[in-house]
Amino acid sequence: MADSVRDEFPPHGVDLLNPSPARVYDFLLGGDYCYETDRRFGEQALRVFPKLRAVARANRLFLHRVVRYLLRRGVRQFVDIGAGLPTMGHTHQVADVFAPGESQVVYVDHEPVTVAHSRVLLDRDGDEKRHAAVHADLRDPDRLWQQVAATGVVDLDRPVAVLLIAVLHLRQLDSRGVDVGPRAVARYRELCRPGSYLAISHLTDEGVPIRAKLAAFAELAAVWRSKQEVEALFGDFELVEPGVTWTASWHPEETVRDAGFAVPGESAMWAGVGRKV
Repeated sequence: MADSVRDEFPPHGVDLLNPSPARVYDFLLGGDYCYETDRRFGEQALRVFPKLRAVARANRLFLHRVVRYLLRRGVRQFVDIGAGLPTMGHTHQVADVFAPGESQVVYVDHEPVTVAHSRVLLDRDGDEKRHAAVHADLRDPDRLWQQVAATGVVDLDRPVAVLLIAVLHLRQLDSRGVDVGPRAVARYRELCRPGSYLAISHLTDEGVPIRAKLAAFAELAAVWRSKQEVEALFGDFELVEPGVTWTASWHPEETVRDAGFAVPGESAMWAGVGRKV
């Protein structure tokens, strides 16, 4: 981490005794915005599931391809839900390389620590007129939508791209302990204007060559969904070719580098993009 950034980290109130999912993910991607507790947790996870780092990188490369694909089709507004930290080639960074100064991105996360980190990073590297981070709950779509609108960064009366990247396999429980993830996604589809896009990636144990290792890692990803179940999350949105497939197989022609899998199924995540017509 650069000295100028170290002076701003950690933000006030950050818990350095317990790992943060967002910072562990940053560690897996090779980032610097993590602490000893995150690195220890990440290293422990890698001992259980050695391919985890490659899975994380394949997922990030999928995000890169999605952003480029959508920008080519005129999309300029992105709502990234469960975004984690805006580092290591995140949405606004990829968009600004492809279409400098043209895109607007709102990052949303339910973890206050992650939002605090994100705001520090965006203050340094972002544009306050085009980038924002908000603290909101994926399980409450209407409230989240209001908070996104309140930033003034995106116009929700126009088409947006809603990104739900590697977040829905973390169980989204309501007060009764029921997973409301699919119901929440259905509401996001309703809230989107026609012409909007939805991008999803989701861990699975279906058809994964390293299934035994993945099963040992199950406590870190509470919901496994099949390809059919992930397809159902898109509802009546029109799936972009090639439909729901492995993260490593979604428009691989746009990848500058690969994640080093012997077969695409080792990426252990279904992924796809749909459009509201």
